[in-house]
Amino acid sequence: MISIQLVRDDPDGVKRAIARKGEGPEVIDRLLAADGRRRALLAEADSAKHERNEGSRAVGELMRSGQAAQAEARKASLASLGDRIDGLDSELAELEASLETDLLLVPNLPRDVVPDGRGPADNPVVRTWGEPLPPGERPAHWEIGTRLGLFDLERGAKIGGSGFVLYTGLGARLQRALIGLFLDMAASAGYTEVWPPILVNAESARGTGQLPDKEGQMYAVERDGLFLAPTAEVPVTNIHRDEILPPGSLPVRYVAYTPCFRREAGAAGKDTRGLLRVHQFDKVELVKFVTPDTSDGELESLTRDAEAVLEALELPYRTVERCTADVGFSQARGYDLEAWAPGVGRWLEVSSCSNYTDFQARRMNVRYRSSADARPELVHTLNGSGVALARTVAALLESHLQPDGSVRIPDVLRPYLPGTDAIS
Repeated sequence: MISIQLVRDDPDGVKRAIARKGEGPEVIDRLLAADGRRRALLAEADSAKHERNEGSRAVGELMRSGQAAQAEARKASLASLGDRIDGLDSELAELEASLETDLLLVPNLPRDVVPDGRGPADNPVVRTWGEPLPPGERPAHWEIGTRLGLFDLERGAKIGGSGFVLYTGLGARLQRALIGLFLDMAASAGYTEVWPPILVNAESARGTGQLPDKEGQMYAVERDGLFLAPTAEVPVTNIHRDEILPPGSLPVRYVAYTPCFRREAGAAGKDTRGLLRVHQFDKVELVKFVTPDTSDGELESLTRDAEAVLEALELPYRTVERCTADVGFSQARGYDLEAWAPGVGRWLEVSSCSNYTDFQARRMNVRYRSSADARPELVHTLNGSGVALARTVAALLESHLQPDGSVRIPDVLRPYLPGTDAIS
């Protein structure tokens, strides 16, 4: 979340910034009103408590001097003062809760360099790689995968419902191979592998910004107050919640594989065929904790790490910068990587790389010391998919289909599928 001090110091600037994300000024006005009332109540409560302390001392002096009657009278006046203090403290507690709730509803402020736009169509293309095949020249991946016995969409739906996939035979091995490749490439780039829980509590989901913004997209285990992780970003970024990282420890770079679960996999009937929008998918996630002065550069290197995966798989892709309407609630700036799928004739988002600045760190209370005697400061957090499998598999099947109906395995992936140069 953003700082209440920033709202106090520059309310108009904050309003302008969140307006770029399509948010109205009402929440900022509520925050200012509540914060003003809170500060007034704090001053009144402090004054009343000082008066009570002075009165208690006076009662003691009266008792010591033998003026018992006067002491009892003073005690009686202090009782009503205590009731007033209790009322002020109660109102303060309610205001604090209200402030916290409203602060959680304020989106992160977009960086000034983020392009303005109304949706994904306004995301500018930053760079491209590879030569995309003409659209429609290849069959769709669901036809290829079904013919080669790589996945069974009907039985997946029978087991879990629409949006769940059953991978079979070489299709299942391909998933495992891709995960291994992605993890190994990240390790070579300096990321430390972790294997996190895939069930997270509400505090973890709140820390990364999934709550209260994305409740409807997550699967909840209501009996236990837990959620299935929508992305490894949630458990991995919470590794250092409520910690102060020591001098010299940053940057911290983690990589993790998890299955991911999303309830809202797309509008009814839109882009739901095959692997394009599914409720459960596999993903390798890259997460960084860095100093504020390096986070912009770390976003560029994070994005490059994800791009390297697509290049290794020989998949034409483009990198787009997300505009203000598409940058997301918690992000300050970000890029999407879109792999070309000639069978469906579309660019498929397979990675989203984002800089959250100190937005998540403030929610999670993750700080660092620049030196042993320095005051703790908030870290900056970043994450990106390195990469998501379902759509990557779709692009791979369609891009590497051969004239004989087989699918060529890229050279970099062959060590993970021993003896398999092609799926036929």
